Amino acid sequence: MEDAKARTPTPEPEPEPVAVDPIVQAEQRKEEGNTHFRNKRYREAIDCYTQAIGFNSSEPNYYTNRAASYMAIKRFPDALADCQIAQNLQSPSPPAKTLLRLARCHVAMGDTTAALIVVGRVLETEPANAQALQVRRQASSIDGHLARYREARERKEWGMAWIALDKAIDECEGDMKTEWRCWRIELDVARKRWDAASQAANDALRLDSSSPDVLCLRGEVLFLTNRMPQCIQHLQSALRFDPDHKRARLGLRRARDVERVKEEGNSAFKDGKFDTAVEKYGEALEVVGQLDEEGGGGIIRAVLLSNRATAYVKIKKYTEALEDITTSLDLHPSSYKALRTRARIRLALEDYEECVRDFKAALEACSIEGNAGEEKALANELKQAEVQLKRSKTKDYYKILNLDRECSEIEIKKAYRKESLIHHPDKGGDEEKFKLVVEAHAVLSDPRRRARYDAGADEDGQMDSSGMGGMGGMGGMDLSEIFAQMHGGGGGFGFGGGFPGGGFPGGGFPGGGFPGGGRRSGFGGGGGGYGHYHDHDF
Repeated sequence: MEDAKARTPTPEPEPEPVAVDPIVQAEQRKEEGNTHFRNKRYREAIDCYTQAIGFNSSEPNYYTNRAASYMAIKRFPDALADCQIAQNLQSPSPPAKTLLRLARCHVAMGDTTAALIVVGRVLETEPANAQALQVRRQASSIDGHLARYREARERKEWGMAWIALDKAIDECEGDMKTEWRCWRIELDVARKRWDAASQAANDALRLDSSSPDVLCLRGEVLFLTNRMPQCIQHLQSALRFDPDHKRARLGLRRARDVERVKEEGNSAFKDGKFDTAVEKYGEALEVVGQLDEEGGGGIIRAVLLSNRATAYVKIKKYTEALEDITTSLDLHPSSYKALRTRARIRLALEDYEECVRDFKAALEACSIEGNAGEEKALANELKQAEVQLKRSKTKDYYKILNLDRECSEIEIKKAYRKESLIHHPDKGGDEEKFKLVVEAHAVLSDPRRRARYDAGADEDGQMDSSGMGGMGGMGGMDLSEIFAQMHGGGGGFGFGGGFPGGGFPGGGFPGGGFPGGGRRSGFGGGGGGYGHYHDHDF
């Protein structure tokens, strides 16, 4: 064992590490970075320059070199920070290279004021410096576009303002300034481009989630697009970052007021208090307003107008309802619910052509949303409207009797007696109108014929299969001939027995005689002539 231990070699001591000068290492990394930069491997160059700075943080060239690499990949905020460090290290007389890169960063980020100040320092010593002159022209051009943007916005020429701002943005190589992003969102709102405004607000918030201005603006977009709970959340967040943010505070108060009053209107509507609902929706509309800068009040105003129009319909104020719903559709043209409401209003106003057109537009808009149940209901309403359009071009039996389409059998009987009395020829009425009254009653008083008529079938008052009917029950004889025979005396053409099928539908007129009261000779029984008409009330 002792011999084995004696034969074990003794380990040699490790050599002492050779000290490397950090200045030398920094230069080596810089040269490597320069090689990468020339070969357009900018991220590798950034890594090398970062290592060089780690070895020697007091060398300004490492920062300006890294800034050039950042600029090559459009990371202008990082490049700006490096140029500012280099400028401080080279103070009080930084070289033109540093200042020009700093000015270019300012221009790329839209800070033209800072860019012109920096480039002015270069031109003081080098008036003919081509790069400096180019940067100044670019900054001045951006300022010109921004001036035109402000002028157009002041005149509320939103399209022109958009073009001018877009040109200013195009001349900047870097990311859009937060302020400019907000301006763009506001222009989308003014132009009623709600999807674009929502997307732009989301993008701005993603890039700067702690900005109270962006949070406030996002909340306003949510308010105008009728997403009140999310609106309130965003405005509350803006106030957490800046408790004194006046715009967010006012916006939060407005959102809560609208939410409260709108809900009061909805509750009144559900309870059948339609006048109260109209009043509450009107109050909410006053709070929302209709500023051009807010797209005339946005989708929330469109919804409130649509709600008020529906309440107006319930109390049969169709003119007011039509005015509200038309304005609502100006603000939100793709709302199938508003299109459906306007179609129903036009149906009530007997504007059948426009009614059918609105129902078709509502059905198309609904199909885009993919609501199968609503589509089916709209298709049924469209079919009924098309029937009414067809009826409007021929005979409308409901209109002849001055009835609603939802009338009861009792209402039909009463209307028939009233209109018969008005239009009876012996009372100075119009014979043709009297004939239409009889035809209308023949169809509407028969449930089967009325159902066919309501479905669009051609029910024209002719005799049905049972032998009963309107003027068909008179054997096709013209009413004037009947009257002539009756007044000519003679034995026998009475209403009770002289008409095929038993005379007038149902065996004479309701009440056992002709409308006008009392039972009278010649009607409902046989008898000769037209009979005597007695002036009695029903």
